[in-house]
Amino acid sequence: MALSFNYKYPSVDDLRDKAKKRIPNFAFEYLDGGCNEDVNIIRNTSEIRDVQLEPRYLNNYQDSSLKTTLFGRQYDAPFGIAPVGLQGLMWPNSPEILAKAALKHNIPFILSTVSTSSIERISELTQGNAWFQLYNPVEDSIRKDIINRADAAQCPVLVLLCDVPTFGYRPKDFRNGLALPPKMSMSNILQILQRPRWAYETLKHGQPNFENLKPYMPEGLNLTQLGKFMDQTFSGRLNEERIAPIREQWKGKLVLKGVSSEADTLEAIRLGFDGIIVSNHGGRQLDPGESTIKPLTNIASKYGDQIEVMMDSGIRSGPDIARSLASGAKFTFMGRSFMYGAAALGEKGGDHTISMLKVQLKQVLDQLCCKKVSNLPKHLI
Repeated sequence: MALSFNYKYPSVDDLRDKAKKRIPNFAFEYLDGGCNEDVNIIRNTSEIRDVQLEPRYLNNYQDSSLKTTLFGRQYDAPFGIAPVGLQGLMWPNSPEILAKAALKHNIPFILSTVSTSSIERISELTQGNAWFQLYNPVEDSIRKDIINRADAAQCPVLVLLCDVPTFGYRPKDFRNGLALPPKMSMSNILQILQRPRWAYETLKHGQPNFENLKPYMPEGLNLTQLGKFMDQTFSGRLNEERIAPIREQWKGKLVLKGVSSEADTLEAIRLGFDGIIVSNHGGRQLDPGESTIKPLTNIASKYGDQIEVMMDSGIRSGPDIARSLASGAKFTFMGRSFMYGAAALGEKGGDHTISMLKVQLKQVLDQLCCKKVSNLPKHLI
């Protein structure tokens, strides 16, 4: 595997440490934090790492491949970039940085409705290969228009969120003025002054905005009005009545993200979804909830032959990807890990992080003597 990355940052933890030194504290805590006491964000990764794998040394092993087929397309690795809101706040231009890296490495990039780059721009950068994650608008006309834009941009997959019926209770964001409506405090301004490179890049690329929502927003909104607009425009609650017109309009693959129970999996199958992402929103919504690896195992074993089962939340390394795939996930996604990379290394962050994870994952496969990622469940202890 002819890949190279900056050996000064050989792990996601190293990228996280570097990112913390490069971006204002309010932006770092928005990226890094969970909800309430951060219990579930910690549980996500720790319980993934309880999974153990068994090597098979005495077989006729030659080499391993990371290639994975999902929804009829072959990707070069079994992981992709999860949707993250307000990406440009954490590192300026980061959606474009990560989208370009995803195209280079032939992995999926999912753009959030509330990211800071538009569907059209990301489609251009990914040559029509980006997935799009839809926050469900209250108004039918806005929903139809956004879906039409995603279709015109040739997005192959539309992702619906089911795990945001309400915003998570995030004390750090309250303190930092990043709840809705947001506010900029003197403390935040001082933090910006202490991060001149972040400030320079923000000036260069412009203040981050909800680019996808500009066609629907009145001009000249102040921060208080922005909060009111978001509350009035979007509803995180999904049910059959709201899903049915989306499934009818969208002719591509439809994925439900945020599934954490067998009951919701069965409902997703009944409603015509092509895939689910077992996820708890990176531990940002329900602190007393389960980690993602726990429901994944049962869901994948019972329903993996009826619907594509993927997973995100808590994955921070190549071994974590291997553990998740061995536990039944067909594919995995990461959000924070890639944002740490972009914040730490700027334009080189996406390429670095993908290359690093590929090397880490291939080392695990080679050590297990596992020829392809689809065979990883055979190595689960």
